[in-house]
Amino acid sequence: MPAKGKHRRPKSSSFSRGLAVAGTGGAVLAIPVIGATTATAAPASVHSATAVKATLAAKPVTAVKASPTSYSVVAGDSLAKIADALNVSGGWKQLYQDNQSVIGGNPAVIQPGLKLAVGAPASAAGTTSLTTATTAITVSAPKYANNLDGWIKQSLDIMAQHGIPGSYDGIYRNIMRESSGNPLAINNWDINAINGVPSKGLLQVIQPTFAAFHVPGTSMDLYDPVANITAACNYAANRYGSIDNVFGAY
Repeated sequence: MPAKGKHRRPKSSSFSRGLAVAGTGGAVLAIPVIGATTATAAPASVHSATAVKATLAAKPVTAVKASPTSYSVVAGDSLAKIADALNVSGGWKQLYQDNQSVIGGNPAVIQPGLKLAVGAPASAAGTTSLTTATTAITVSAPKYANNLDGWIKQSLDIMAQHGIPGSYDGIYRNIMRESSGNPLAINNWDINAINGVPSKGLLQVIQPTFAAFHVPGTSMDLYDPVANITAACNYAANRYGSIDNVFGAY
């Protein structure tokens, strides 16, 4: 992305083609991408929201203050159902706020296997502590593969948190054109290079543009795949509406 002039794909690229990606295949943008993980089946030890609710009704006891724990989503669950069954203070909105980074931008869609952090239930007589109703499960951050597919997915997750538009296909297409998926790609021949600010990374971003459109929470290293991707997509959104609208040098 040019501060002055425009980005062009390096005249000769010896970019590594060995960054195979799962599923959709993968080239890597010079911008760090955040990937999503596939939901897994809920552990047998975790009750469904319906079962938990039944347990609460069957064992009325004085409320006990419980430490924050977690809940594993099963088929048929919704944030409202889970919040109601576990007597979550603040209801489904609080549950969503506490787990937005895991759920994503649509609170109406939660996949089976998702691990939701659940704070202490609201204090009220006649209810039981959450710790007696379900088995605590350690909540871990999403895992992203250290390849083009993982970088794009991770970037998309970060972009969603900041309201930056873009799709996997749009990012992948532009990365392949700009760097062939090589996060260390650098253009040493175009107008930007002549001006002393060569385009670098997966999406061939120049340093001034990277600094101006850097997304908080990502690395300050221009070569970092996820940081490079998210900054480039932020720039593209500002200038073209979305990285999906970019089909050439930008």
